[in-house]
Formats: sequence, structure tokens, C-alpha cells
Amino acid sequence: MVAEELAAHLTAVGPVEFELPDITTGERLTRSVAFLFTSSRGKLLADTYWSELWADWREAAGWPKEGTFHSLRHFFATTLMSNGVEPQEVQKALRHANLRITLETYVHWMPKKDRPRGLVGGLLRDADSTRRDPRADQDRS
Repeated sequence: MVAEELAAHLTAVGPVEFELPDITTGERLTRSVAFLFTSSRGKLLADTYWSELWADWREAAGWPKEGTFHSLRHFFATTLMSNGVEPQEVQKALRHANLRITLETYVHWMPKKDRPRGLVGGLLRDADSTRRDPRADQDRS
């Protein structure tokens, strides 16, 4: 059924070329992109259209109304982070401009075993115990 609908849409509208900003290079460029999924008139699907579709899908699935279409993006990212995918890979998948954005948003989803904890405190305790070690005082004499 889906394949038939897609084939019918492609026959009627076809892939439609649009000039879009290319943010992957760090330069101000645009590139031509062929979209398969457009309106029946060959127009780009605006975010409001996706939001309306999402509301219908969400309701049909019985999911809570608080979840937005954007929630899927967070679900995707948190699933990657909580399963040990490297933060740089998550950054690329989400097309964040820099790693800081990704980490500030999702670092709490990284498995705790992968996050060094107490590193500085441990180093300071080691330094303090060395400083207070009476043998260390004897060495200074």
C-alpha cells in the first residue's frame, strides 16, 4: 500500500528540486536537493504540516499529547547516547554546529561508566596524602 502511494505520488509530482542551505561545510553554500516527499502540489512540507501529521499519528498510536514531533529527535539522540554511541557521532547525526551543543543537551544520557567521576578530587586527595605523609617530611630534611 505504501509503495503504491509513493509510486503514484512520484508519477504525479516526481522528485522536486529545491535549493537549500548546506550547513555541513562551515561555509555559506546552497545545494540542490531532490525531495521525494512534498505536498501534492510539489511544495516543501512546512513544519506546521508535519506537526499536524504528527498529532494524528501520535493520537492513533495512543501516545501522550505532551510529545511533539521534535520529541522524536530527542528520543533518537538519547537512545544513541544511552547506548554508548560516541558524542561526536551523535553531533553529526543531529547536525549540531558543534559538540558543545550536543554535550550540553545530552551528556546526562551517557552511561555513567563512560564518564570519569571524581577525577580531580582523587588527584587532590593523592597529592594531600603525599604532602601529609611523615616520610615525605623526612625526605625534605
